[in-house]
Amino acid sequence: MSDRRTFLKTAGLLTAGAAMWHPSQLFARSAGAAKKKAGSKKLELAWEDFQGIMKFTFTISGSSRTTTPIVITRLTWDGYEGYGEAAMPPYLGETQASCHEFYKKVVDNVLPKFDNPFQIEDIMAAVDKITTNNTAAKASIDIALHDLVGNIFGQPWWKIWGFNPKDAPYTCYTIGYDASDDMVNTKITEASWNKIIKVKLGMSEAEDKRMINLIRARDQRPIVIDANQGWKDKYYALDMIHWLAERGVEMIEQPMSKLMLDETAWITERSPLPVMADESCQRIYDIPRLKGAFHGINIKLMKCTGLWEARQMITMAEQNHMKLMVGCMTETSVAISAAAQISPKVIWADLDGNYLLGNDCFDGMKLVDGRITLEDKPGLGLTKKPGIISI
Repeated sequence: MSDRRTFLKTAGLLTAGAAMWHPSQLFARSAGAAKKKAGSKKLELAWEDFQGIMKFTFTISGSSRTTTPIVITRLTWDGYEGYGEAAMPPYLGETQASCHEFYKKVVDNVLPKFDNPFQIEDIMAAVDKITTNNTAAKASIDIALHDLVGNIFGQPWWKIWGFNPKDAPYTCYTIGYDASDDMVNTKITEASWNKIIKVKLGMSEAEDKRMINLIRARDQRPIVIDANQGWKDKYYALDMIHWLAERGVEMIEQPMSKLMLDETAWITERSPLPVMADESCQRIYDIPRLKGAFHGINIKLMKCTGLWEARQMITMAEQNHMKLMVGCMTETSVAISAAAQISPKVIWADLDGNYLLGNDCFDGMKLVDGRITLEDKPGLGLTKKPGIISI
């Protein structure tokens, strides 16, 4: 534990330094920097439930849904504010009600211990100790904290971390499984604005191949695959990967169950395509055991408790010569804009969650011709849309 704490502290020198310098002395403030309002020097948390409504039924191996329960959080301090988000597809095991109970514990047991938001490591360590799970709820605190601190600094986090925005990749656009050929074609048309298609497989062999053949009949853009643990036999999985490679597929996510690590390692050793961990990689302590079993990891803020740990996962993965991807759930522009801050460090990005929703409640990260564009706006670069949420 002490080694991990030292590791996290090393990457946190900038925020620790905020205790010694006023933010205005650290940076020239970005254009459009958040204006300070009257407020107390006390960290205060508010939250509001939100239902994300999807443009299309979203089907993966094992489930389908048309909505995603979300909680939007807001942290305020000294006249500044920052927004966060917990997005909770059913398989995460969290609900809006479980978030509410978690937030009450944060308000009662964590925030009173801190008189400023700059102690991000210590605040998040205290938040993490509340429960073993609740990673989306934890992420919503972390994201709001980063937005708040960035707004105080007057700078975006990609700049605070020293990342080059020109390194941000194209995002893929996800096409979930659908039994209707017409609906698959509609989804292909919906994805026409971007450069890379992500396809959810892991159904039967006939259904998986049908999806790819339908796309390839009218579209030759690169494809990446998420099998969502759907393939059950390593020989079949390897045969499918070879078949997919012949059809312009560039990468495979989570071909088998997270419990089948040895089988996945066997596939990875023989695969003509990079094999990336999704469900197998939740948090930073998962990374060492995944080396050799996967070529790389997919970092998702809702699983790893937010940006603080995500930044450390990048460093650890790079030290282990692993490839990097950043992904998302079906999220609003709050969480998507947060994840975009680390996008210059990855090869692949799957940050289309806000584009899959029909009722996004914020404006934030923009895609230009499918590429993630990081603007020079403070915090996460968020603007609340009028009339949707009240906090």
